[in-house]
Amino acid sequence: MTVQRRLSSFQPHGQGGPRIREIPIRMLFPNLITVLAICAGLSGIRLAFENRFETAVTMVLIAAFLDGVDGRMARALKATSRFGAQMDSLADIVNFGAAPAMVLYAFLLHGCGPIGWMAALIFAIACGLRLARFNVLDEQTDRDLPAWQREYFVGVPAPAGALLVLLPAYLVFNGVVPWPAYAYASAGFTIVIAVLMISRLPVWSAKTVSRRIPGESFLPVILGVLVYVLLLINYPWITLTVSALAYLVFLPFSALAYSRRAGHEEAPRAQDEVVPDLGED
Repeated sequence: MTVQRRLSSFQPHGQGGPRIREIPIRMLFPNLITVLAICAGLSGIRLAFENRFETAVTMVLIAAFLDGVDGRMARALKATSRFGAQMDSLADIVNFGAAPAMVLYAFLLHGCGPIGWMAALIFAIACGLRLARFNVLDEQTDRDLPAWQREYFVGVPAPAGALLVLLPAYLVFNGVVPWPAYAYASAGFTIVIAVLMISRLPVWSAKTVSRRIPGESFLPVILGVLVYVLLLINYPWITLTVSALAYLVFLPFSALAYSRRAGHEEAPRAQDEVVPDLGED
């Protein structure tokens, strides 16, 4: 009887956590998509080591897509939670870092031995550093920061990095025959993308465009998205190759636009700081 009383009075750590019936059903959908994204990313790694490379790359891209959808769905359903945020952060390192690196290593980078493995490791670690920095910057609220600066990412975002690093694979799927040094070139390209991810390069995020679209541009935007999806379905590797190359070309223009905007913002401040000479001659 004494033992039963002691057990009944025992409270688990954290009061046992919330019960299932206390969690709204809408909270399950974003987390379910996150779990499916992790499964897709890990399945891509398995398919790569089974020499099913096109399917493996497709699974990695599906994982990246699902990883980008879960957060938007959580906000749309008002189902955001700290658990979901932590789950999403852990999924990002798998889907945007480990999965692309391992698939590319199994496909191409293993051809240059330890150099290819080091390039894969550098990319995965850079992705983790990039995501950690994003989480820290996202938690900091700087009221003095101009609104236009919030439209820029610091460094290439992790989803874009996962899309870019697979460019050597897209080229092979398009019929490019790998030359003897292609694996070394792919390793160098992988390191370049890793550096871009952890760099201070300002990359326009198009947040304002995604929030509100002018009425006269609504139908052209819908048509453009439809055409892109159709091209992606019918000519996936050509479309992804062009998309990756277009993004790389876009990066210097983004940095140039940021520097010009920053210069225009600094010029009035410099004039205001000039103290006029009120002394007599």
